[in-house]
Amino acid sequence: MHPCVEPFFDTATSTFTYVVHAGDGTSAAIIDSVLDYDPKSGRTSTQSADRVIAFVREHGLQVQWVLETHAHADHLSAAQYLKARVGGQIGIGEQIRTVQHAFKGVFNLGADVAEDGAQFDHLFADGEAFPIGALDARAIHVPGHTPADMAYQVGDAVFVGDTLFMPDVGSARCDFPGGDAHQLYRSVQKLLSLPADTRLFMCHDYPPASREPRCQTTVEEERRENVHLHEGISENEFVDMRLARDRTLSMPVLILPAVQVNIRAGDMPPPEANGVRYLKIPLNAL
Repeated sequence: MHPCVEPFFDTATSTFTYVVHAGDGTSAAIIDSVLDYDPKSGRTSTQSADRVIAFVREHGLQVQWVLETHAHADHLSAAQYLKARVGGQIGIGEQIRTVQHAFKGVFNLGADVAEDGAQFDHLFADGEAFPIGALDARAIHVPGHTPADMAYQVGDAVFVGDTLFMPDVGSARCDFPGGDAHQLYRSVQKLLSLPADTRLFMCHDYPPASREPRCQTTVEEERRENVHLHEGISENEFVDMRLARDRTLSMPVLILPAVQVNIRAGDMPPPEANGVRYLKIPLNAL
């Protein structure tokens, strides 16, 4: 299968959202949606998600899935907004429970945030097959960046989440709660064992000044050229590099607002007595 893949790039967070389908009038999945958020004002907007909705409606697609590769730390998910307008089940890897447990303590969240993944419509197990209409899809557990990361394979296309980046950018950080550089190395090897012409679709791109953002590469290109994980790089070499690099990185701008929303499947905290919803910003916690 060679599914149709439509990318949408959010420049504010360097995030790619994808619509995967088999052609006009068919079933579709939306992967890694973005809810726009201004950290200076605390205001949300739906411009990014509305672009996706317009594409879905223009092409007569029936949204079957709204998929998350993981609970993102760099943008808020628009999953609930999309589900309310174009339908679909919200799905994520079953290890989201581990992430919920870790961050529920960070934010001192109440009973409205269960640690059983019940906020999502479906929790995928490693290797689980599922349909997108006539397309056959498979969930691949790829922990390392977080314990819950999933890649989704649809025919010859794999949506890798935050595991690999474009070859000249390398790999994802592993210093979030539950992250593990050894696991990430092994997860990437799982992806790079796929056929050489498999299309790999990135969740992010942080390009050098010499090129525009790109969303797609191949297994062959990553094996040959990835600056962190090309063929010949050992697990220990990668781990030493990754740990040293992570020590130089600052936290993502939106990690605190994003994670507490994304472990709720993109839902906001319940309103308080005055009707306003509030996000928590814990001091000195990360």
